[in-house]
Amino acid sequence: MKISLEDVILIKNLYLSKQYGARKALSELPDKGWKLESIDSLLMRIRKTGTIVRQPGSGMTEFGT
Repeated sequence: MKISLEDVILIKNLYLSKQYGARKALSELPDKGWKLESIDSLLMRIRKTGTIVRQPGSGMTEFGT
């Protein structure tokens, strides 16, 4: 299941405001159907770049993982 833009914003806010990791986010919102690997990669991108915006020319055609 792809992660929507609204979900990405929610995950980022949980990470920044409450320091939630991937497992905590999954346990708090089990009905979303997210995969642990997807949340991990999103959080790694936030830690590395500080943003959820993709770089131009990244080759990705759709948002989410």
